Amino acid sequence: MTTENQEIMARWRLAERIAIEAGKLALGYYNRRETLVIESKSDPQDVVSIADREVEELIRSRTGEAFGADGFLGEEYGMTAGNSGYTWVVDPIDGTSPFVHGMPNWCVSIAVLYKGEPVVGVIHVPCHDELYSGALGHGASLNGKPLELGTEKTIRNAVTGIGANHHVTPQSVGTIVEDLLASGGNFVRLGSGALMLAYVAAGRLVGYFEPYMHAWDCLGGYCLVREAGGWFLPFPSEGDRLTKGAPVLAAGPGAIADLQRIAGIDKEGVAAA
Repeated sequence: MTTENQEIMARWRLAERIAIEAGKLALGYYNRRETLVIESKSDPQDVVSIADREVEELIRSRTGEAFGADGFLGEEYGMTAGNSGYTWVVDPIDGTSPFVHGMPNWCVSIAVLYKGEPVVGVIHVPCHDELYSGALGHGASLNGKPLELGTEKTIRNAVTGIGANHHVTPQSVGTIVEDLLASGGNFVRLGSGALMLAYVAAGRLVGYFEPYMHAWDCLGGYCLVREAGGWFLPFPSEGDRLTKGAPVLAAGPGAIADLQRIAGIDKEGVAAA
């Protein structure tokens, strides 16, 4: 085993342990969510609570203790630079709106980025006791069961996940949904992009598209999708691009061409300007 592979493996195993610990902390807050003070961020649909902040603080603490030279990007406290070449990219609770409203569609998402590529992806779904886990070259699994995507599912015989937020116009989202429906497909929106990407890796959804999304929402799921045999649109990570939003698209083998067309992505996987 190469030194690089050993480094990735060490972070992978830690990510699994931290995700479970963080999920327990988050679930405790979820079970007493009526006591939480809910704050709005950039718009009334974008909310945060002490649960998000304390879960991120836990993950930052655990990763810092083990890999102090690694960078860390979290949704709540932003970017801390490192010098090891590895960066942890974390959404402590993806799906805060479902979380505070008592719906189980939320998760803890942890990714590790190396040389611009997501090499570790772990997504823990406490309400369903599910742990999605994968690392570069080691495949992906759900509660230890390997995930492997085939070509039989398409947009016409399976369901696609669609995401939307205030960064994109209602008209553009409507066009995407209209095109998908006109092509014989159907869609769901669960309120957590990371969870829907995990569902793509598990074959529950055939693909997921969101016109504007942040790295902490997608990189863990991206790793899982790739390791399960799917495809994703690379997320820009050069310079400060990692801290900014970008289009996110992932698909199983049978839906890549259709979803690239619907999303305005060319055959080389480049998003339309």
